Amino acid sequence: MIDGVEVVRHPRARVARLSVDPATGRVRLTVPKRMALAKAVAWAGEKADWIAAQRAKLPMGRPFVDGAVVPVADRAVRLVWREGASRTVQFMPAAPRAPAQAGARGQAEQPSAIGALDPRLRGDTGAGDDAILTCGGPLDQFPVRIERWLKREALRLLTEDTAHYAAKAGVTITKVAIGDPKARWGSCSGDGTIRYSWRLLLAPGFVRRATVAHEVAHRVHMHHGPDFHALVADLFEGDPDESRRWLRAEGAALHWYGRASSSG
Repeated sequence: MIDGVEVVRHPRARVARLSVDPATGRVRLTVPKRMALAKAVAWAGEKADWIAAQRAKLPMGRPFVDGAVVPVADRAVRLVWREGASRTVQFMPAAPRAPAQAGARGQAEQPSAIGALDPRLRGDTGAGDDAILTCGGPLDQFPVRIERWLKREALRLLTEDTAHYAAKAGVTITKVAIGDPKARWGSCSGDGTIRYSWRLLLAPGFVRRATVAHEVAHRVHMHHGPDFHALVADLFEGDPDESRRWLRAEGAALHWYGRASSSG
């Protein structure tokens, strides 16, 4: 690393290239195998204004702090710290809402694990009818406790979704696990283990479920050929392409939840 820039030599690179990761804000300098490093570094040093401009375009950090609003399984959930309250995170649903409307292909949406559907997907709604995620304990431990709860909820919900689509596909799943990868939303190994990004919990439900259907389909087809895509379309109750479009346009922003800034 030099001045916060990660330097990577790439055997197929023809010219030096700078890039800013939209999921992390990290700056990477890719250098051709035979280019003098000093020359590449000097060139990168002239691009400070460009780097600043690219970082300015990144999503804002959305730390898990008292008063923040986080999208959780199609619900706007307000984070609340209460002095003297239990350290155990508790979910308090909002007042009941009207039943969910019909989804894609005229079918009702699959119910959320923690409440009725809500179209608000991002925070700062200012509404008084948000669901609440609350706990006490030391204030500096509040973000950690909230994130742990979100990860547990993500694993529970993704496990349920996986069982649902595995039953439709007639396949078995050895294990469902979660992590926080920056480059992919899910993966399926040959031994039947499926891993997901826990941040799918923060995405709209149709995006999460389409991702699960995608990975379950890999238990039948370990490729991305026509048969695979046909199976995904058969398993999923909506349009898988809509999910892919959403992730391309909005997915990077999910990585900024729980982070204070875009400084890399």
